[in-house]
Amino acid sequence: MIEVSGLSKLYGPRAAISNLEFKVEAGEIVGFLGPNGAGKSTTMKILTGFMPASSGIARVAGHDVFDEPVAVKRNVGYLPEVPPVYPEMVVEDYLSYAARLHEVPKNRIKGAVDRAIERTGLTQVRKRIIGNLSKGFQQRVGLSQALVHEPKVLILDEPTVGLDPVQIIEIRELIKGLAGHHTVILSSHILPEVTATCQRIIVINKGQIVAQDSIERLTTRMRQGLLFHLDVKDPNSAGIEAIRGVPGVKQVDLEGNRLLVELQPDGAGQRDRIVEAAVVSKMGVMEFAAEKLSLEEVFLQLTTQEGNS
Repeated sequence: MIEVSGLSKLYGPRAAISNLEFKVEAGEIVGFLGPNGAGKSTTMKILTGFMPASSGIARVAGHDVFDEPVAVKRNVGYLPEVPPVYPEMVVEDYLSYAARLHEVPKNRIKGAVDRAIERTGLTQVRKRIIGNLSKGFQQRVGLSQALVHEPKVLILDEPTVGLDPVQIIEIRELIKGLAGHHTVILSSHILPEVTATCQRIIVINKGQIVAQDSIERLTTRMRQGLLFHLDVKDPNSAGIEAIRGVPGVKQVDLEGNRLLVELQPDGAGQRDRIVEAAVVSKMGVMEFAAEKLSLEEVFLQLTTQEGNS
């Protein structure tokens, strides 16, 4: 649904983004994750036709962003970081206006506005002036204008920035409910935002993509398969020493009833012997599995390692 290849944007000699390559499949919710200034908003603006790229290819819903910009905009709903609302307008009047801008046929505008209002929880405020609404409701209005023409693709740039915790949860739930009906790419530097809403993440740092995968696979891969946890009923010193004696085991730490077992690179094939040592020592093995990094740890590794500096 979204295809990007070799995408770059230069400001003089400085590259805001450089040679980006990624795809987003139909119905996916993908998080575009990176620190401030990484190039997230630049990429969003290029995909929506708000800004030209310096080089590369970008296709949205089968249309080339550069050769078919009008067709792209018909298929895209865009919520920039600052919602594009007119504070002096009434909610339903503004959404009718947005529907006309998106070329919704005149006889379908009322139905389109009603559906967008219902989906974004604006029924109780539909006749109120936008400027009198809370920031959370104004964000809902912004999301509603992005949805009113039933686009195939939604591009949301920092959709919960500046909201209070309750409003953040409400907007997250709204976005999660869009999965399957729309393809969503969500730009954020807020890690819980991505964890709560996205099926897959693309991490960008200093204008370059440094990783892309599901959160689960990425957090496991960053450990390189060398750190495991062993949950037992009865940890004992004899069992711990037996595990430490298995060839390839680098370190064993005990945290309550969990042993953290770190392997050397040549010890990855010794997992069966580790479990066997625990069983023979009568520790009562309950679980043995790869230990994952938190998304925060992954993010820090990807955006601070030397290769990305």
